Amino acid sequence: MSFVRTAIAAAALSLAAFASTGLARAADLPVKAVKKAPDLPWFILIDDRVTYSWMPKGTDPGVFSVNPANGGINGATAKQVYSFTHFDIWQYGTNFFTISMFKSDHNDPANPCTNAGVITSPLAGFATTSASCEGATEIYGLFRSTFGWNELFGTKAFTMGPLHNISFEVGMDGNTENNYLAPAKRDVVAGLQFQFDLPYKGFFDVAPLLYYEFYNRNAFTQCGAGWQLPAAAIPGVNCLVDGNRSFDPTWAVETNYYMDLGFLPENMQFWSISGRAAWYGKKGAENAPLPGVSTAVEFNSEPIRLTFDASKAIWGPKFTHFVDVWVAYRYWQNKFGLDHNNSTACNVRPGVTNYSCTESTVYTGVTVKF
Repeated sequence: MSFVRTAIAAAALSLAAFASTGLARAADLPVKAVKKAPDLPWFILIDDRVTYSWMPKGTDPGVFSVNPANGGINGATAKQVYSFTHFDIWQYGTNFFTISMFKSDHNDPANPCTNAGVITSPLAGFATTSASCEGATEIYGLFRSTFGWNELFGTKAFTMGPLHNISFEVGMDGNTENNYLAPAKRDVVAGLQFQFDLPYKGFFDVAPLLYYEFYNRNAFTQCGAGWQLPAAAIPGVNCLVDGNRSFDPTWAVETNYYMDLGFLPENMQFWSISGRAAWYGKKGAENAPLPGVSTAVEFNSEPIRLTFDASKAIWGPKFTHFVDVWVAYRYWQNKFGLDHNNSTACNVRPGVTNYSCTESTVYTGVTVKF
């Protein structure tokens, strides 16, 4: 939700207002006709992009492998990521939508493997069978929409000093993955967004939100799953009939920023930095409504992304950000709310981590605007 884009909207609104005022004055003059000011288009800006990125050390909670030679634990999963992103500015706010496909390596196997290269069967007395499963594929979608107070109320009262605008914000997330866990996350968010100006046409957004993850499947909680003989299953006590969990509403804070490196010499002004950080509060037991280990505060961030505007460097300012090449650092603690210290999904045994609930990786990609 770039200040550059917001500035385009603000400029268009200002120009329209200026034009209307000018024409009203001209109506008092002895002229034959006055042109009507053109209506502001419903969509002031539409921006669509596709991205390919490579993440060498991603993670998926509960997914790890053990080196038989030395007992070393590997919780890292290399992932290829294919993304489509849409952003638009309309008369009363903005819309942002992204959908990504994460293709994992063999360390995060597709169903029926319950872990890297292993199938566990309760019908065979929990025996494990070696397998060679392909990497899992995850689809994750996110939507955020804002409604600016300046635009809704036709005022500039919510612009003062570095504060650029205040907005209502709503959104939702959803995912699905074809591994044994078979998650199907569904959540909604609602709250406010405060947008601040940064130097060099930059911005900083902070959004305090209500977060409600009302649905998320976990095959391991299903009665008669791989860890549990059917005769031992007690629905609502130690398992769920369909494996579908529902969590408590909680708080969230989402932030993001962008800034051109405008202090560089003019012949080097192809660089920008951006980033994001989000915190999500505890949402009850990790397998709610079943009792058990509590979730933890989740911290999901990409604190820095350095972007090189390759198209501007090659073809000139007219093609700014048509092709971007970037490198970023990603850090995700207590992934999906699982407590990396206490959850059995995050530890081989108490006090021995499997490194799957914390993601720390440098990754890189190419983004193309169309």
